[in-house]
Amino acid sequence: MQVRASHQSAILLFSFVAFLSDAGLAGRLPVSSPESVGMRSERLNLIDEIVQEGIEQSKMPGCVVMIGRKGHVAFHEAYGHRQLEPTKVEMTRDTVFDMASITKPVATATSVMVLVEQGKIRLRDSVTTYIPEFGNSGKEYVTVTQLLTHQAGFVPDNALADYADGRRKAFENIYALKTMYDPGTRFVYSDVGFILLDDLIEKQSGTNVAAFSKKHIFEPLGMDETGYLPNDELKARTATTEQRESRWMQGEVHDPRAYAMDGVAGHAGLFSTAEDLAVYAQMMLNGGHYGGKRILAEQTVRLMTAPYEIVEGEKVSVRGLGWDKLSGYSSNRGENMSSDAFGHGGFTGTVLWIDPKNEMFFIFLSNRVHPNGKGIVNRLAGRIATVAVGAIDDDLLPASDNATLASSSPVQPGIDRLIDEEFRSLRGKRLGLITNQTGICSNGESTISVLHKSPNANLVALFSPEHGLEGKLDQSIIGDTVDGQSGVKVFSLYGNSRQPTPEQLDEVDTLVFDIQDIGCRFYTYISTMGLAMEAAEKAGKSFVVLDRPNPIGGIEVGGPLVDAGSESFVAFHSMPVRHGMTVGEIAQMFKAERGLSDLDLKIVRCHNWQRDQLFDETDLQWINPSPNMRNLNQAVLYPGIGLWETTNLSVGRGTDTPFEVVGAPWIDCRKLASHLNASGLQGVQFTARTFTPTSSKFASESCGGVQISITNRKLFNPITCGITFACTLRKLYPTDWQIDKANRIVVNESLLAAIKRGDSAESIVRSFQPGLHEFAQRRAAYLQY
Repeated sequence: MQVRASHQSAILLFSFVAFLSDAGLAGRLPVSSPESVGMRSERLNLIDEIVQEGIEQSKMPGCVVMIGRKGHVAFHEAYGHRQLEPTKVEMTRDTVFDMASITKPVATATSVMVLVEQGKIRLRDSVTTYIPEFGNSGKEYVTVTQLLTHQAGFVPDNALADYADGRRKAFENIYALKTMYDPGTRFVYSDVGFILLDDLIEKQSGTNVAAFSKKHIFEPLGMDETGYLPNDELKARTATTEQRESRWMQGEVHDPRAYAMDGVAGHAGLFSTAEDLAVYAQMMLNGGHYGGKRILAEQTVRLMTAPYEIVEGEKVSVRGLGWDKLSGYSSNRGENMSSDAFGHGGFTGTVLWIDPKNEMFFIFLSNRVHPNGKGIVNRLAGRIATVAVGAIDDDLLPASDNATLASSSPVQPGIDRLIDEEFRSLRGKRLGLITNQTGICSNGESTISVLHKSPNANLVALFSPEHGLEGKLDQSIIGDTVDGQSGVKVFSLYGNSRQPTPEQLDEVDTLVFDIQDIGCRFYTYISTMGLAMEAAEKAGKSFVVLDRPNPIGGIEVGGPLVDAGSESFVAFHSMPVRHGMTVGEIAQMFKAERGLSDLDLKIVRCHNWQRDQLFDETDLQWINPSPNMRNLNQAVLYPGIGLWETTNLSVGRGTDTPFEVVGAPWIDCRKLASHLNASGLQGVQFTARTFTPTSSKFASESCGGVQISITNRKLFNPITCGITFACTLRKLYPTDWQIDKANRIVVNESLLAAIKRGDSAESIVRSFQPGLHEFAQRRAAYLQY
């Protein structure tokens, strides 16, 4: 028996919807053929057989399956019936479903994260901070995070009688519950914690989860068919569940506790369609925005979906904030989904999984409880999700799309692309190359060697930045020299002049820049590039940047902007400490914002790099870009710890682990480590340590301090770490620590004043947001990847 409508009809229907979306009248995802998004149709067709088998075995009366990839719907089918009793009604693609526990992440947890961004909730706070009455019977120190990860000590469900007297009394009964285990020590899936989160949302926003999620999530996304308490039109196409009080439930929440709370609860009560859920899923895949509307910041999406280890019985599993990732509840998850995947299921037979690594989402919606509550679909849904991921074949993508998939091709720096094009943009030009030891091809050959030996390039001069051509010098003045391999003269840009002189450019037609940056404003290579660009424009020379990845990622920005009028070699342009840009993107910003309109600028882009990739995900060889930048961990720490290196602190120079150890002779290492570990910083651990630098600051003196270990890179924020470190030092050592000397690198008087006043690290980090927002808007015009 054929139980699905024709896929061609689906494409025609969704093509019309996509047209409406383009016209600004709706927010649905466009539909494409599976092959156009890198999926094989013949493999997706296996879904028909699996669903048919499930219907024949009475696992559900019917279902809707949707699969999306790369921003498009690739598969959307309706099967079977949405109602069998009292009369049969066929399932349709626009059927509305009771989401059951999918309410938890989509409505409740997302609302909590919005409130976190608004500064109204902090995840590490105890719930009693907001609901003092909750603090009894072992619940005094339950945190918001523990509620979101089902580690709050609650039973799975408290007595239904606790809900008999309305919403407010139901919350009060939860306040009085005793814990069944020590909070934070175990995972026990519990509706109670999410019911309480609804109360928390209401106390902090003034509206319940239904009104809040509608205003801040569903309405901005155009999800008009999503919400609590569906209207009559939506009820009419809602899948029927079971009987209650001698009537069939249709458009009425199935969960008895949510029903007792007038249909609005934090654990259940949401209704939606596959089309609407697809919009939400794509918003999450996009890093928090869709259709011009931003719901969450990218950082917040990562925080929400990061892996949080939980103790589940005898094993350690992984959850997200409101989300499942890989736990005993993951039987509805595709077995071949990536470790980044997050999702959830619902008691009524609903499943949603989102896989950022594979750029896809999977939606399975059924009313498996109809008519008698005996259906079962989780494993069936997991099988279908596995088929969906198995259908991915990026060889089917157009060449231009396939080339951007870093998962299938290694990252190539700009010099590799220049070689591929046989130096087309440099032919016939006399070249001056600004480079150092980091200027290498992906095969390890230096850019100097490549240009020197190529018949298509004419290398006539070399220019070296701070630390010299080989990156080994740590001195204030570096002189000119000659490259021993090529015999080409090397002009130092860290000597008497920090930009090429007119005389040095006399025999040069084009300056080429190829240096690996670190992604931090006060790392001076971008200043060298900016000054060289200014010199090139004045001399009428063209400028080519051979781009390279930002080693600490191209998404995050953070820290204060440079005070206007205080620009310097470590603060060359108005940008934050962590800028999230490649040198090629920065060059375009410099040209546009520094009045270099006459400069002939060309960027040779790197290939296959994605903005969320850090250096160890590129397959490129790490070359120390400076003597004390010896690994990626140090580069990640640098924007936070490096801020304070001009004060009377050792940041580990003269040790084997610069920027991973920090201290001074006047610091009590145990005291400092204890305070930092109690600060609530995520993804990092501080270990008390003494060390003795062999050179640089405090050479041969024993320093007390801390070893900084990044434990979860996705959760770690170097700027927040650096600010927290400074606030802690100021609190513990207000006279010993000479903070005024920091402004040479910080170049932001407001930040130093806030630390001196004793402002909290959280408030200081929040104070950066207006400047970061302004910078992000400026930055957007120059992003290439």
